[in-house]
Amino acid sequence: MQLLRFADLHNNKNQTPSIVTIGNFDGMHLGHQYIINHVQRLAKTNSAKATVVTFEPQPKEFFLKEAAPLRITPFRDKIQAFKALNIDQVLCLQFNQKLAMLSAETFVKMILVGGLNAQHIIIGDDFRFGYQRQGDFKLLKDLGQKYGFSVESLPSYTLDDTRISSSHIRQLLNSGQFNDAAHFLGHSYSLSGRVHHGDQNGRKIGFPTINIPMPTAVVVSGVYVVNVHVHGKTYHGIANIGIRPTVGGRLRLLETHIFDFTHDLYGQYVTIEFLHFVRSEKKFANFDALKAQINDDKLAALMWLEKHTTKI
Repeated sequence: MQLLRFADLHNNKNQTPSIVTIGNFDGMHLGHQYIINHVQRLAKTNSAKATVVTFEPQPKEFFLKEAAPLRITPFRDKIQAFKALNIDQVLCLQFNQKLAMLSAETFVKMILVGGLNAQHIIIGDDFRFGYQRQGDFKLLKDLGQKYGFSVESLPSYTLDDTRISSSHIRQLLNSGQFNDAAHFLGHSYSLSGRVHHGDQNGRKIGFPTINIPMPTAVVVSGVYVVNVHVHGKTYHGIANIGIRPTVGGRLRLLETHIFDFTHDLYGQYVTIEFLHFVRSEKKFANFDALKAQINDDKLAALMWLEKHTTKI
C-alpha cells in the first residue's frame, strides 16, 4: 500500500484510474469496513486503484481544538487497518487553513480528478466537503458530469437496528463497554506502537512496564486490564494510559505491566487490547502510595481475568 501526501499528487499525472472514498474513518468500524470493501471490490473489477482520502488532523480537531472529540484510532493504527483491507493507496491531506478554504469544486478538480484520476467516488450518506461544508452528494454528482466520474452514496450501516457511528463507539469505549464496542467495531479495541525507553519508574517499584508514546489524545484514559500481543503470542497485563501525574509527567504514555514476563521488547511493535476498566488515573502523594495502588490494581486485574477469561 502506498501512503501519499499532497505533494505526491504532482507526480501522479496520467496515473491509473482510481476508485475513491473520503472520510476520517476514526475507529475503522463495521460501517467503514463496508465502504472500504466496496471500494476494493470495484477497484479490482475495473482495474483501478482502491483509494482512500483522509485528513490529519481531522477537520473537527482543526476547528474545535481541545473541544474536538477524542480519537478512537491513532493515525498509525488507521493506516495499518487500510493496509489490512487491501487498499492500494491512501492520500493523507494535512487539514489546515488553506485546505479548509478550498471550494468544493476546487477540491474535486485539483485533488480527486487532477491528482487521483478518480473514476468513481463512494461516499457515506452524511458526507460533506469543501469550504464551509458546501459540497454534498448532489453537487458531487453535478461535478462528476462535468469532470467525467461517477458518484455513489452508500446508506448508513446498521447492526441490531443500531446505526454504527464513531460517536456511538466512542461513548461505549468511554464507559468501558469493550464487548459492545467490539460488536460494532468488528474487532477488539486495541492500540499499537513501538516500545520506547522510559524513566524506569515502574521497575524501581517492582512493576516494570513497556512504554508506548501516545502523541494523539484517545478516548481511553486510566487503568485497564489488557491483553498484550507480541510476536504472535498473547500475555495478560495491566495498563495505564495518561500523563502520569505522580511523577510530573506531561506527555501522554501507554504504560503496560505484563504479568509473568521478563523479555526485552525495546524497539518492538506491540498491540495492547483493552478488556476492562479498573480506575481513573490520579496523582498519588508518593511512590509508596503509587506502589500500593498498583499492587491493588494488579490483584483486581487477576481476579477479573480469573472470572472472565481462560488462562493463556
